[in-house]
Amino acid sequence: MNVNQSAPPVPPFGQPQPVYPGYHQSSYGGQPGSTAPATPYGAYNGPGYQQPPPSGVSRAPSSSGAPPASIAQAPCGQGAYGQFGQGDVQNGPSSTVQMQRLPGSQPFGSAPLAPVVSQPTVSYGPPPTSSQVTAQLAGMQISGAVAPAPPPSGLGYGPPTSLASASGSFPNSGLYGSYAQAQGHSGAQPPQRSAPPQASSFTPPASGVPRMPSMTGPPLPGQGFGGPPVSQPNHVSSPPPQALHPGTQMSGLPGPPPPMHSSQQPGYQLQQNGSFGPARGPQPNYGSPYQAAPTFGSQPGPPQPLPPKRLDPDAIPSPIQVIEDDRNNRGSEPFVTGVRGQVPPLVTTNFLVKDQGNASPRYIRCTSYNIPCTSDMAKQAQVPLAAVIKPLARLPPEEALPYVVDHGESGPLRCNRCKAYMCPFMQFIEGGRRFQCCFCSCINDVPPQYFQHLDHTGKRVDAYDRPELSLGSYEFLATVDYCKNNKFPSPPAFIFMIDVSYNAIRSGLVRLLCEELKSLLDFLPREGGAEESAIRVGFVTYNKVLHFYNVKSSLAQPQMMVVSDVADMFVPLLDGFLVNVRESRAVITSLLDQIPEMFADTRETETVFAPVIQAGMEALKAAECAGKLFLFHTSLPIAEAPGKLKNRDDRKLINTDKEKTLFQPQTGAYQSLAKDCVAQGCCVDLFLFPNQYVDVATLSVVPQLTGGSVYKYTCFQVENDQERFLSDLRRDVQKVVGFDAVMRVRTSTGIRAIDFFGAFYMSNTTDVELAGLDGDKTVTVEFKHDDRLNEESGALLQCALLYTSCAGQRRLRIHNLALNCCTQLADLYRNCETDTLINYMAKFAYRGVLNSPVKSVRDTLITQCAQILACYRKNCASPSSAGQLILPECMKLLPVYLNCVLKSDVLQPGAEVTTDDRAYVRQLVTSMDVAETNVFFYPRLLPLTKSPIESTTEPPAVRASEERLSNGDIYLLENGLNLFLWVGASVQQGVVQSLFNVSSFSQIPSGLSILPVLDNPLSKKVRGLIDSLRAQRSRYMKLIVVKQEDKLEMLFKHFLVEDKSLNGGASYVDFLCHMHKEIRQLLS
Repeated sequence: MNVNQSAPPVPPFGQPQPVYPGYHQSSYGGQPGSTAPATPYGAYNGPGYQQPPPSGVSRAPSSSGAPPASIAQAPCGQGAYGQFGQGDVQNGPSSTVQMQRLPGSQPFGSAPLAPVVSQPTVSYGPPPTSSQVTAQLAGMQISGAVAPAPPPSGLGYGPPTSLASASGSFPNSGLYGSYAQAQGHSGAQPPQRSAPPQASSFTPPASGVPRMPSMTGPPLPGQGFGGPPVSQPNHVSSPPPQALHPGTQMSGLPGPPPPMHSSQQPGYQLQQNGSFGPARGPQPNYGSPYQAAPTFGSQPGPPQPLPPKRLDPDAIPSPIQVIEDDRNNRGSEPFVTGVRGQVPPLVTTNFLVKDQGNASPRYIRCTSYNIPCTSDMAKQAQVPLAAVIKPLARLPPEEALPYVVDHGESGPLRCNRCKAYMCPFMQFIEGGRRFQCCFCSCINDVPPQYFQHLDHTGKRVDAYDRPELSLGSYEFLATVDYCKNNKFPSPPAFIFMIDVSYNAIRSGLVRLLCEELKSLLDFLPREGGAEESAIRVGFVTYNKVLHFYNVKSSLAQPQMMVVSDVADMFVPLLDGFLVNVRESRAVITSLLDQIPEMFADTRETETVFAPVIQAGMEALKAAECAGKLFLFHTSLPIAEAPGKLKNRDDRKLINTDKEKTLFQPQTGAYQSLAKDCVAQGCCVDLFLFPNQYVDVATLSVVPQLTGGSVYKYTCFQVENDQERFLSDLRRDVQKVVGFDAVMRVRTSTGIRAIDFFGAFYMSNTTDVELAGLDGDKTVTVEFKHDDRLNEESGALLQCALLYTSCAGQRRLRIHNLALNCCTQLADLYRNCETDTLINYMAKFAYRGVLNSPVKSVRDTLITQCAQILACYRKNCASPSSAGQLILPECMKLLPVYLNCVLKSDVLQPGAEVTTDDRAYVRQLVTSMDVAETNVFFYPRLLPLTKSPIESTTEPPAVRASEERLSNGDIYLLENGLNLFLWVGASVQQGVVQSLFNVSSFSQIPSGLSILPVLDNPLSKKVRGLIDSLRAQRSRYMKLIVVKQEDKLEMLFKHFLVEDKSLNGGASYVDFLCHMHKEIRQLLS
């Protein structure tokens, strides 16, 4: 059976259906540490100082129409995976290779196409797509002489090209390591099917190159290097050091001079094999950190032939460039899903999807769209085979919701053997009277009412009239057989459970919440065109005891009932607890007015927690419906009751074998409570307002296992946090949710689902049970081979989600996806998606910390990444010197993104990151989608004064590194949870006045969280941009204004992920050196 046939035009079913409401995201305070432990990669230790950019290097205008280098910076986005692996889709223009940088923040936009340096291609099997850029990672020397011939202005892609570059032993100083500068890397060749192998490659130098005698060991005291003095602040631009000037050439480079170009563009001469730089011998060790501060000029100790040059950060792959190239190349055309195994555009690209038989990438993204035919091949490559599935994903207004198909009492048509649902890949035979299952090959009879004739191609003549025969995603109305106890469900209920202990009352939380609920209850989720929501509501308040409220519409005043026996929880009333909002409006309003007054003078500080969830679940059970509990809780539950907790926070456990206990729940009581909640379809959303340790690891167990969410507002103050809390609450109450859900993933013969990550419960090995599932949650599924796959038929996935809608309707949502299979590793590496890979690897690691020491989790990630890249180098890259680091084109960002995961607060906490913060982020990431993990691990940094004020588009982003900051500019940084506005100390006074309504930088209040509303173009533009960033995320990002050199700047710098972090995380450059060393060890 051939699934590869191109699919038909979009079928003509009905009108587009209504769309889920807007899409948004979260907020926690990850802070950097105050001490700087040694970096985790012993032998090498990255560039510790910042080289100020040389002035006067001009740059050709960007081919994508970006402003000139002096005003623009490269385009933006959350980080992204490398360019598209398919031979015919590559990314954009290749960028220039320069040794110098402009003062201030340097653009890394797309640059004009450069001549291609060609090399005879040697490939194994179909040629891999990859861009080769070589950089020397260790021991390279630079002579002061001007190069005799001007170097090439850029590297074309296609044949392996390479950039020579730098030493692996770097001076180590400054808070954050920054790197030596140069411009370059990233781009692509024009689309063509049989592209020669492209691979991003970097050449570390060899022992044959002249080098300092002490290069492989610690230097002598006072030993120095070429480069600027360390005392210089990292963000200040200054004239370049004299040692490097345009035209600087690597010493000892053989070969003819490269083609002529602008004499200002420095570069390297070409080797015979298409690499830049000398031929390489074996790789020396990366030297240990140098104690001495870098200085210019001579130093004591053995004579030094030439000062070593650091690896240039612009010669290594840039996430910003890859994102921009993908936007330019793939953002304008709709992504049509008719062809099997297509890699979709990056998550950072805005694109429309046309469903023609495969599920939209908004619903399913895979780590690879071309999977190995055999398990041996999969083991060799070590690329995880996984899908990140978001079954109820929200769609943009231009895309229609999945069509709902009603087959009446007979229900949806399924395979008799494997129970897969009818889909476009099923093969009809015998004139349409039978069909062969595409998952298990079983032959099934077609029921008479479903029969239809076939056309001359063997397709049913009604295929385009039936969503399940022509679309990748659709819904079936479920019959009573799919319902609990064989009866249709009642509409779900929402129960608001409010902590009224001393902390909650004193902070103003209770009054704020009660005021908001009065209006919010009018916006409960509803089906399609329904006039009002079918959801009923109930109210409970609690401290050490629980108070239930009767809000029956016939009452003049609400009635309170107290349950003080929290050990044996029961619900004291049935009638009048869960009510229709419209009918009981007056009584509910009266109750919400009274609650803050009733408890205004409370002195009760202790709270219970487990009995509150128990009570909500019992209430739903009594009402025979599913639903959601909204819990608003402030403190560690230390009152005598089931689920009582003690304070076990212990920072001394960090970096010990017992560190994993900090992520585990204190007691098993919450797991068994969660299990009962799932059985009842009771989902829990938890809003935490802690002033100190509350044991998030334990309190989040029930929300995590029931498909709920946790929101955390540390040290909540109404004036500072009101906007964020209310925005999150509104979004959470209004979002569309599927209740009492079960999800199963079926696969065609040859692979099967073996592991699942996310917020759900599993009582067996196949069914993912979700008390609730909303449009923000994903389930990540890992697959393994259990047989050989066939290149011809490919591999199929079908995700089926059975759930109850907000109106109480039982539905099945089906998503289908066909993938290619390959016998050549090159095809696998050409069709991977780095962003999805990182999403999977982060979730794998974040689950790993529950059972293993954090260090071994980190080592496992590094080893797997090295194995993936070493396998590519060994089997797919064309032969080149051992000193080159060669990365597959579509995985060239794997090292930078993986380093961000390794440096994250969960895997490498700074001194100020609390245990609760780590537990909070760990459970958040578990159900993030690919776009969310992308920007969470590699934040977006947007310069605000570079683009014209009248421009309405988002300014192009720059790389997340301190050296990209200019002290004359203002930047926004966002990672989906946090939003910073960084203000440089030399910003023009007019800009300060326009944005902050004060006359000078010194008058801007530190830690400001709201910009004044001013009537001028700059103020409107910046506030509009902040609003648009918030609208893209599922949680409200609170703004923090950070002034250069202010104490808050440490928190901001924690998110500049390409730099070395205070808690010992390696810089991007360092980590690339380390990865290269690991790969070489594997290959040798």
